Amino acid sequence: QVQLVESGGGLVQPGGSLRLSCAASGRIFSINAMGWYRQAPGKQRELVATISLGGSTNYADSVKGRFTISRVNAKNPVYLQMNSLKPEDTAVYYCAAKSYSSGSFNYWGQGTQVTVSS
Repeated sequence: QVQLVESGGGLVQPGGSLRLSCAASGRIFSINAMGWYRQAPGKQRELVATISLGGSTNYADSVKGRFTISRVNAKNPVYLQMNSLKPEDTAVYYCAAKSYSSGSFNYWGQGTQVTVSS
């Protein structure tokens, strides 16, 4: 099993910045990708950004040029730097991890609230 713990959410004004962190523990050797998803009230969970073991990144069109996913070493921790935040970025942000044996992200954190409001 893999445990994921997010931190860094909060309230920020439009145009501001936040950095989310995700710390993984447990069977981290089984992970080959990590990512961030978000879920706004009344909406489905959506992909924000992913980073593979090799360092390749992928972003949702809505956050390209504003958000950056990064990591300290191969797997842990993983960060999401969010700049130029908009009210529509308000959501619960979830850290996710994918194991080699899975075709999709199969480990999830508890989520951290990000609210963008003046």
